[in-house]
Amino acid sequence: MKLREGLFLMILPALLIGCSTKVTRVQSDSTMDLTGRWNDTDSRLVADEMIKDCLSQRWLFKWETENRRPVVIIGKIENKSHEHISTETFVKDVQRALLNSGKVDFVANKNERDQIRDEKADQSENASAPTAKSSGEETGADLMMIGSINTIVDQEGKDAVVFYQTNMELVEVESHRTVWIGEKKIKKYVERTNTKF
Repeated sequence: MKLREGLFLMILPALLIGCSTKVTRVQSDSTMDLTGRWNDTDSRLVADEMIKDCLSQRWLFKWETENRRPVVIIGKIENKSHEHISTETFVKDVQRALLNSGKVDFVANKNERDQIRDEKADQSENASAPTAKSSGEETGADLMMIGSINTIVDQEGKDAVVFYQTNMELVEVESHRTVWIGEKKIKKYVERTNTKF
């Protein structure tokens, strides 16, 4: 028994060293692709390129001639891909790119509006009259952006080509008229030691 305990104590440091983890901090906007799956770089690049295209099209001319910025709301962006994609992160990248352009204004989405309306209801009971915000004064959206992220996987053994296609549409809320359709494609060649995608 003593021999086993002694042997275990000699092997334990080697096991602990073999299981160590090394963490290196990198710039948040650096490009890193460890798995071949959709990642933060894909989200940011797709959002930036699609919004650049969106804002270069003729639909914006209508509001520019009226000398006002259109009010946009982001609707549902569906993940129709084979993998988990945080569409909320992608939506925030889209909002950031649109808002930073200075060419559109935004209103809160449905979930955000519910929180804000709860706050207004609380203020009506608890805030002083001069500081309480009124209900019924919300800005209506002129346009809604909707879309989807899709994938196609072509795999042979350990090698695969993963194709991502992001489609977005900008639709007038009042008329339901689509004023812009955009798409962005990404193709990744991935080699793995295992075969699961």
